[in-house]
Amino acid sequence: MNKKQTIFVGVSGGVDSSVAAYLLKQEGYDVQGIFVKTWSPDWLPCTWVDEKRDAMRICAALDIPFHFLDAEEDYKKGVADYMIEEYKMGRTPNPDVLCNKVIKFGVMWQYAKEHGADGIATGHYARTADGSAREGGGESVLLKGSDPAKDQSYFLWMIEKDLLSKIQFPIGHLHKNEVRAIAEKAGLFTATKKDSQGICFLGDVDMKEFLSHYIDQKPGKVLNEKGEIVGEHDGAVFYTIGERHGFRITEKDTNRTPYYIIAKNIPDNTLIVSKSKKGSEEKNGEVTVTLRDTNWFTTPSIGNSYGAQFRYHGVLMDATIIDEKTIKISAEEMIPLGQSLVLYDGEKVIGGGVIDFIA
Repeated sequence: MNKKQTIFVGVSGGVDSSVAAYLLKQEGYDVQGIFVKTWSPDWLPCTWVDEKRDAMRICAALDIPFHFLDAEEDYKKGVADYMIEEYKMGRTPNPDVLCNKVIKFGVMWQYAKEHGADGIATGHYARTADGSAREGGGESVLLKGSDPAKDQSYFLWMIEKDLLSKIQFPIGHLHKNEVRAIAEKAGLFTATKKDSQGICFLGDVDMKEFLSHYIDQKPGKVLNEKGEIVGEHDGAVFYTIGERHGFRITEKDTNRTPYYIIAKNIPDNTLIVSKSKKGSEEKNGEVTVTLRDTNWFTTPSIGNSYGAQFRYHGVLMDATIIDEKTIKISAEEMIPLGQSLVLYDGEKVIGGGVIDFIA
């Protein structure tokens, strides 16, 4: 992007978005801040008012215009309702991925465009770059953030390819300590503010508690791979494949070896567990994953190998492309349906999809 363009920065009242806005203004852009209000259930503490106040304070300190966008309905329908329905079917969706697609790079971008923006920016730890040197064209590519402990590229695979050229991640090349140092030097009060935790916009809420308000579930049985009852749980939809906590084992085991959830039977309301992360031996090694809702920044080449990740900061697995929706991966553990599978070529994000079937 050329300087003097108008960039709308998503400001949350936190240090990352504060520094993103500060750096862009230092570079000479016409920077404007935008705070997005989303849906929050009545039973959760109201935090958005305080966050809006902090976002306004940052915009005032940086002497940039402040915009307020009410996206409550979009978030409720596009993120929260989808998440609840997926859990009802026994899947484990990733709300942060959807939140980025629907809210930050969806309705926020539309609002920004309508109000004269040439592009948008957020405080994500990721990077974009001109792919001409490697791709043979001028298309933008999405890259991992430089700080491996904070890299958030996994959550961004659903961004529309054509939108990448309109996005900036001003802190993507920095480490967290550098971001806080910049905020402190600039005199921003967010320099020492704690990072937000938990689900995108909802905050640090227990998923089981959240779902219990919208899904009726009863306690059920925990079975081993032989079908024997070894424990009990609070409702099968509340649990994730690979999880080893939250259910109760009643079987006596002097070794206290942990059990891992390897399958869920939603109609019967049962969990199947194993003392191995991978389940029984026939499930070891390579598995074939079928994806839905795929989004590719670069079309994966059939037969090529990439790195694959199915959870934030998860283990990077070897993946071979069968076709654009079928991936063979070397799985180190059981993979939950509904999660995002993201492919990488080194630091470059190829794209991804939602895990729909595993064989």
